[in-house]
Amino acid sequence: VQLQASGGGLVQPGGSLRLACTASGFMFGQYDIGWYRQVPGRQREMVATIDSSFNTNYADSVKGRFTMSRDNFQDAVFLQMSLLKLEDTANYYCTTTHRGRTFWGQGTLVTVSS
Repeated sequence: VQLQASGGGLVQPGGSLRLACTASGFMFGQYDIGWYRQVPGRQREMVATIDSSFNTNYADSVKGRFTMSRDNFQDAVFLQMSLLKLEDTANYYCTTTHRGRTFWGQGTLVTVSS
């Protein structure tokens, strides 16, 4: 199982970014995928999840601003982030649990700064 996140960068407050996570090594469409984020010195927190039926769940802090989607033909998930705030600055990771083991991508850094 491999997960590769991309799309991070520097953006001003109020701006937008689209993260992508491509997957390989498992039957992608059958598994839930999550986006988490982590700031150094703090615990990793859930941002959004999507299940195999395309149902999504969001942290309260990003509801209405972030949208997660998946493309099972590309074996990829996306996180469209809008109205970004300073506090959205973090490393963003995609994750899935396959056969009882949790896998994480390498992370992509999002920096929101003026």
